[in-house]
Amino acid sequence: MVALLEPLEAPVEPVDALRRIAFLLERTRAGTYRVEAFRNAVKTLRGVDAGELAERAEAGTLQDIPGIGKSTSGVIAEALAGEVPAYLASLQEKAGGPLVEGGEDLYARLRGDCHLHSDWSDGGSPIDEMVLTGVELGHEWMVLTDHSPQLRVANGLTVERLRQQLKIVDGVNRSLAGHFTLLKGIEVDILDDGSLDQTDEMLGRLDLVTASVHSKLRMNADPMTKRMVAAVSNPRVNVLGHCTGRLVEGSRGTRPQSEFDARAVFEACAEHDTAVEVNSRPERCDPPDDLVRLALDIGCLFSIDSDAHAPGQLDMKAYGCERAERLGIPAERIVTTWDVDRVREWAAP
Repeated sequence: MVALLEPLEAPVEPVDALRRIAFLLERTRAGTYRVEAFRNAVKTLRGVDAGELAERAEAGTLQDIPGIGKSTSGVIAEALAGEVPAYLASLQEKAGGPLVEGGEDLYARLRGDCHLHSDWSDGGSPIDEMVLTGVELGHEWMVLTDHSPQLRVANGLTVERLRQQLKIVDGVNRSLAGHFTLLKGIEVDILDDGSLDQTDEMLGRLDLVTASVHSKLRMNADPMTKRMVAAVSNPRVNVLGHCTGRLVEGSRGTRPQSEFDARAVFEACAEHDTAVEVNSRPERCDPPDDLVRLALDIGCLFSIDSDAHAPGQLDMKAYGCERAERLGIPAERIVTTWDVDRVREWAAP
C-alpha cells in the first residue's frame, strides 16, 4: 500500500535528513539546483567516516569537505546534535502533507508504478535510490523504464547498456527478495511507422514495456493514428505512455496535444489489453479528461504512473489518483493497483 512518509523525528541521521529534504523538494517541484545540493551531499557523506564527521561538526569545518555547502552543513550539524534540522522541520510542515485533495482512497490502493526513470537515462538519481524511496513509500513493485536509444537527448539505453542494467535489476531483486520487486522495463519510443525503438530480442527479456511518442508530435492525424495503433497492437507493448504528448505548464512551457483518432487508438488498446497511462506529472496531466472518459467508455485498462525522474516525484501519482477517482475509473481496471504476480501474468506476450 502506497502512503505518505511519516515526518522524521529526532534523533535523525544526517544522511536521512538530507535525503528527506531532497525528497520533499522534488515532490513539490523545487529547482534542480536546490535538490542537487542535498543529493550530492548524501553521496559525499556516504564516503566520510562518522568519527571524522563528528570532529568536523565540532570544529566548524564541515564546509571544508568538497560537496558540502552552507545549507547542507547546517543540516548535518543539527542532526549530529540530536535535533531535527530546522530546514527539514520547516519543509515537513509546509510540504509533507497530501499534494492534492481527493483520490486518497485510490492512492492507498496503489501497489506499483509502470513508468519511472533513473540516472541511466534522464533521471536524476541512481536505481538504488529510486528503489529505496519506493520501498519507503510502500510500493510492492515498480517497473524501471529508462528511455530507448533514439532519444539521445535523454541518454537512451543502447542494447548493451540495457543488458548491463538488467543485471543490476537482478541484483536488486536478489537483495530484496520477498519484500519488493523491481520489474525489468523500458519506455520505448514509438517510431514513425509504429515500430519500437529496441530489438525484439531485448524487448523479449523485459517484464513490461511502456511505449510513448517523443518525436514528430505534430504529425498529421491519419499517420499518427496508424503509428499509435500499430504500437499498442504490438504484443510486446503493455502501456501507452502520455498519449497526447501535451504540456500544460512548467519550465518547458506548453505544447498542444498531438492530433489522432483517439477512438481508434483506444479501441486497439482495449482489443490488445494495452493499458492507457494516466500520466500523473502536473505538467503533462495526460490524457485530458475527455480522452480519459472515452477510454473508460471503450473498456480500456489504465495505469496510474508517476513518470518520475527523481525519487520525490514517485509521490506525484497522487495527482493521477485524484483525476482517476474524480472521473470514475474503477480501481480494478487500474493495473497499478494489482499485485506483482497479476501484473506479470497480464504483461506477458
